[in-house]
Amino acid sequence: MTRLAQVALICCAWICVGVTPVFAQIVDGPKVSWNLSVWGKKRAMTAGIEYVAQEIAKRTNGRFKIKIRYGEALSKSRENLDGISLGAFQAAFICNFYHPGKNPAWMVLTLPFLPLGDLRVAQRVREIMLQHPAFLADMKQWNAIPYISAVLPAYQFMGKGKRPEKLSDWNGLRVRAGGGIGLAMAKLGATRSTVPSSDIYMSLDRGTLDAVSLPFTYAFGAFQVDTVADWYTSNLSPGTTECAVVLNEPAYNKLPQQYRELLQEVKAKAYEVQLATYRKIDAKNVPRFRKKLTEIDYSDDVLRRFREQAGQPVWDDWVANNKEKFDSTRLLNDLLAAIETAKADVQKK
Repeated sequence: MTRLAQVALICCAWICVGVTPVFAQIVDGPKVSWNLSVWGKKRAMTAGIEYVAQEIAKRTNGRFKIKIRYGEALSKSRENLDGISLGAFQAAFICNFYHPGKNPAWMVLTLPFLPLGDLRVAQRVREIMLQHPAFLADMKQWNAIPYISAVLPAYQFMGKGKRPEKLSDWNGLRVRAGGGIGLAMAKLGATRSTVPSSDIYMSLDRGTLDAVSLPFTYAFGAFQVDTVADWYTSNLSPGTTECAVVLNEPAYNKLPQQYRELLQEVKAKAYEVQLATYRKIDAKNVPRFRKKLTEIDYSDDVLRRFREQAGQPVWDDWVANNKEKFDSTRLLNDLLAAIETAKADVQKK
């Protein structure tokens, strides 16, 4: 049987069972090799961009390759924007709270207790904000353009030693919490730190930190924090942050148009992969955490007081401290409007 006949037979079989065959079109073009810098190892946060790299290679017959370099092989986590600016590599993960002075507008997504809702809402919000003029202006200074968000889940805390079951229990604790989450905990008397993710395990194990805040649940498992912790919060959800892949703008502009279009085309599926990965890991981690660690579940009254004492004051301070850099009031209002738009969009579906 000829190859053509085999394809025809397969298509006929699909049609008979009501399945429409879909063949991904091969995109022709020149050979291009990109490097992407990221800290740490392969984990849930990198699932989306790993799909992008695999699909790009597949759809171009290996002519366009994105090589993901883990473990700070190309750059330290806090220096990825510098490397992008210099063109040392073509793509990189960044987390805004690692270098707030480099991306001040992006810090709006670290404000505590933002009503981001579930992961589907959070994804849509982040996609909107990555194209906001203030976000683009932050990246322009570094020859960078935003590409895709890691859609980090809501954060929780995991710690060792005395459990902070009341607001007052946070007073004096040494916590790893960046951005607005760190500022919120400081309002409660905690001492904040922005220890890189790769150093969290050792810091908690040695007692130089009492608690760490990370995306729940994947990051705690990825960095093995649960193996040295005693307790975790399950419903505090003090906020999140923005970690995203950014591209070197000159390198992106040098790509042939068909490669640029392909990068945009694969994003929708990459987001599906990203969110599915988080959910799959949660299904494994939550039962394990509950079995091994003490779960702290705050009452509605305590959560309300958390937001009053450590939420709104941080929002107000952030707006005041950034009004000379950009229109911080408008940016915060735009974010809140994006959240409402995203919620309505998700409800329709």
